[in-house]
Amino acid sequence: MPQQPPERSSAPARPRPDASMSLLTRLMDHSLDDGYAEAAARHGARPRGERLPQRLRGRAWLAAGLVLTALVLTVGAAEARIEAPDLAREREELIERVEDRTDAADDLDRTVEHLHDEVADRQREALEESGGDRAALLALLAGAAEAEGPGVRLVVDDAADAGTGATGGPRSSTSFADDGRVRDRDLQRIVNGLWLAGAEAVSVNGRRLTALSAIRAAGDAILVDNRPLAPPYTVLAIGDGERLLERFRENADGHYLDVLQDNYGIRAGVSARDDLRLPAATGLSLRHAEPKENNPS
Repeated sequence: MPQQPPERSSAPARPRPDASMSLLTRLMDHSLDDGYAEAAARHGARPRGERLPQRLRGRAWLAAGLVLTALVLTVGAAEARIEAPDLAREREELIERVEDRTDAADDLDRTVEHLHDEVADRQREALEESGGDRAALLALLAGAAEAEGPGVRLVVDDAADAGTGATGGPRSSTSFADDGRVRDRDLQRIVNGLWLAGAEAVSVNGRRLTALSAIRAAGDAILVDNRPLAPPYTVLAIGDGERLLERFRENADGHYLDVLQDNYGIRAGVSARDDLRLPAATGLSLRHAEPKENNPS
């Protein structure tokens, strides 16, 4: 009996080397989702003519947007050109009105000055009629008459770099910042120092000072008898020139001026003069004071 060959079991199949990376293998083999692949196939199958209208519609919308934008800009520019002449005309009218008001104010100032001079002349005439030989002296003492004689000329000006002055010092008690500018209080002390030194008549920038004069401030401006002054401030004082100058330098207000120069850069120059001329004061008027009557006993 023939011998059957022994049965041999089939050898097991060898596993794929990338069997442990089945997920990555699937992603590589099927990189595109089936749904996307189907949609792409349908899109590619469409004729070119069917895809063209969509592009044309997009371009049409873009063109319409550009046209609308250009229209808005054109309308805005046209309105601006239309309004520009009106604005320019209104501006010119405002400038003309300001210039007219300024001219009118200047005319009123000149009229006031003229009337002040007339009042001063009438006052001098009245003094001459009632005072006889004493009229000129009374007018001089009251500041109603021009004065001339020897004296001191003092010019004080803001610091060259006004606005960056030091802090503290003799002006620290005022409400102003120490910025190198001459203040009303500074001018007051200078004038008072000249009176104290023996001045008989004083003027500041051509404004004669009297018993009724006031030196004060309005903002950064210095006012003398309500008239604004601009630096430099020229102070004229009639008196014994050299002696007046010496006394002023020695008194407290003269030292005050030195401190202003040293600490705040205030510029000042003072000198004795042989001949000074001071104008008469304007606008002198008394509302309550009356001369005392001489009652014979």
